Amino acid sequence: MFSFLGSAAGCVAGIVASQRLTAFRLEALEKKVDKHNRLVERMAAAETEIKSVNKRLDSLRTN
Repeated sequence: MFSFLGSAAGCVAGIVASQRLTAFRLEALEKKVDKHNRLVERMAAAETEIKSVNKRLDSLRTN
């Protein structure tokens, strides 16, 4: 009886520890994805700005 209770408690403790580690890793991954998404947004804005500057330069060159 005591060995069963010990095994059950160990199993539950292992599941809880595994769940916490998984949650921690998932949170870290979400932070990395957020950083990546912000970079992609900034690059898209920079590309738009570069296109605008190139158009202005082209219009100055033709005049």
